[in-house]
Amino acid sequence: MAHDVPRIGTDGAPLPVLPPERDPRLTIRVIRVMFYTPGFLALLLLKTGEPTGYGITIEFLMLASISSIVAGLFIATQSSGGTADPASKVATWAGALILELLGVVSLLNAVPALFHELAHSSLIKALAPGATAVSLGPTELIPAVAIIPFMVYQLAGFGTLHYIVPRAVNWIINLALLALIVTAHSANRANDFGLEMVAGSILVVMMVITVVYGVLKLKQMQTLYDAHLPPKEGKHHADAASPPA
Repeated sequence: MAHDVPRIGTDGAPLPVLPPERDPRLTIRVIRVMFYTPGFLALLLLKTGEPTGYGITIEFLMLASISSIVAGLFIATQSSGGTADPASKVATWAGALILELLGVVSLLNAVPALFHELAHSSLIKALAPGATAVSLGPTELIPAVAIIPFMVYQLAGFGTLHYIVPRAVNWIINLALLALIVTAHSANRANDFGLEMVAGSILVVMMVITVVYGVLKLKQMQTLYDAHLPPKEGKHHADAASPPA
């Protein structure tokens, strides 16, 4: 039977609401995919010899790949044993935050431009004799639709941001993500690589600041929780406190 989580600390103030315990092995499996997939795509783009047309897509793919390694380092320190400290107790969630914001967001920003360039690359494929080039039009935006379920993931309470920032701030961050990704993709399609770089740079800076704040916030919340956690009352204590019949 599950035990109720203490809500009030020894000082009478509410305890921080910490993320629930998760199996770090599941996150590690996601990290494997996040390391190999963006890294392979970045190498594919470099192989085609068209780095200018891709703008900063390659940089975002490499960021998604490398940040997954950093997320794995955090998750590898997870511990809940007797010698665990506040940092190791929130290591899985800190790693998940890095994976979400620096890994997944970078990939979401890179994929629309990646698809556009691959679809029009003359080095990867050549038209057959007599074939007519067909414009994909608005259907090129289909890969960008993945940002919608990601926002639902964050705003509906599945993501880590739900536990470290107020709901209004969570909405602001996610709407800013959407606006910056749309701006970067639109600039890429218009060959305005200067604007794409500005939007991408703002996106990275915002994500880095959020990640640093979030990791330190999680550790602070765990430290406060441990400092004011009421002592556990065992079964014998409860029996002794009950008046005799």
